[in-house]
Amino acid sequence: MSKTSEQAGVPSVSTVPLQGQVAGPVVPPRVAARRRRPGVIALSLALIAAGGAGVAVLMLQVGHRTQVVTVVRDVPVGQVLTQRDLGTASLALDPAVKAVRAEDLDAMVGQRAAVGLKPGSLLAPSQVTRESLVKAGEQLVPIGLKPEQVPATALVAGQRVQLVHVDAPGATGTSAGSGAAPDAPPKTITGRVVKASAAAPGTGMVVVDVATSTAEGPTAAAWVAAGALRLVLDAPGGS
Repeated sequence: MSKTSEQAGVPSVSTVPLQGQVAGPVVPPRVAARRRRPGVIALSLALIAAGGAGVAVLMLQVGHRTQVVTVVRDVPVGQVLTQRDLGTASLALDPAVKAVRAEDLDAMVGQRAAVGLKPGSLLAPSQVTRESLVKAGEQLVPIGLKPEQVPATALVAGQRVQLVHVDAPGATGTSAGSGAAPDAPPKTITGRVVKASAAAPGTGMVVVDVATSTAEGPTAAAWVAAGALRLVLDAPGGS
């Protein structure tokens, strides 16, 4: 055989597949170490401490409850408070809320409601008074108002009003026999609302207790009896 033939039958070393070779270990890439900044660490610790302190303060505030006086029944303005009108409750009370403390409940009994009190509400010191709503030198005149005579503005205790004398139903000529000329200004009496009832079922009639001076009380009562009185609200502040 020729050398050419022998060479043709011998496989090339480069064409023999590599067997049994094992890959070497993979070397992970080197990661540069992060530098720790003392300032950042200190700030993080301070924020964590502040957050913990804030949670602690909040928990203390939520856990601090105050015993306060509550209203358990409807109490109209001017009525004397009794033990049955009041109760107590334990609340986490905001310092801005002015409420009567439970230890002062006995002192509230016997005082008068300066405003209408509703059940479920807290009792505030400004809502009670030891003074009578009808003061010395005053008289209380009850005035019945038909639905069309009741102001749309709610009547509340303390409002200033004018009691105006008008012609009685069926009257002619002068103002209900008062002797005044027909074009003369009507007579008026200054008063103050002490209490206003709710509208009566069926009729819608509202009864308003008005405090007037002792000298003018009988006159106002006579006007009411004659059906010759109308109630007018004064502007706030009397302006």
